[in-house]
Amino acid sequence: MSIRVLLADDQELVRAGFRMILETQADIEVVGDAGDGVEAVTATRRLRPDVVLMDIRMPNLDGLQATSRIVGARSGSRVVILTTFDLDEYVYQALTAGASGFLLKNAPPEQLIGAVRVVAAGDALLSPSITRRVIEQFARLPPPGASTTMTLAGLTDRERQVLRLVARGLSNAEIAAELVVSDATVKTHVAHLLAKLRLRDRVQAVVLAYESGLVRPGST
Repeated sequence: MSIRVLLADDQELVRAGFRMILETQADIEVVGDAGDGVEAVTATRRLRPDVVLMDIRMPNLDGLQATSRIVGARSGSRVVILTTFDLDEYVYQALTAGASGFLLKNAPPEQLIGAVRVVAAGDALLSPSITRRVIEQFARLPPPGASTTMTLAGLTDRERQVLRLVARGLSNAEIAAELVVSDATVKTHVAHLLAKLRLRDRVQAVVLAYESGLVRPGST
């Protein structure tokens, strides 16, 4: 089955360009587009796409609010926020709104295609270079509360270690190399910590790691 994609951007040329790129792939189908956040929410409800590529700055309803509504409706559609470096300050908000990742608007075509496939497969799109730059600069770090501390207390030492590496933006393969274990072992650890923390995906894990103080901006 094809991966169903909805394009949400207030610039028609941007939507047309993304459509042209994505429709070169046999396994991807662009099922619709939207010119603002309200249209994006409505179209998602109607078309049930697997992935929504969502711009941030749009009229009527911005991409952050639209993402929150789409994720809150539990439609199963996953959102990738489209951003540019001058909009970095919005990315952390996008992740906390429930986005499954973010992608630079000027990314090469193969990255756009790869992003759609990664997110459709249920993973999170967390490029290490972008993750470090954005989240380390803009993560808001409230003092860890008792509930957060108790939540993390349920993790094993190894799971905490894996969570720290996930928060740094490392892939399973990179974590495996760092810990000298197999990819399958890392995948199991990630699955266990997500289940224990009741998190949807790696994006939520990154947000929690920073918010809880387990990882601090600038840490390695």
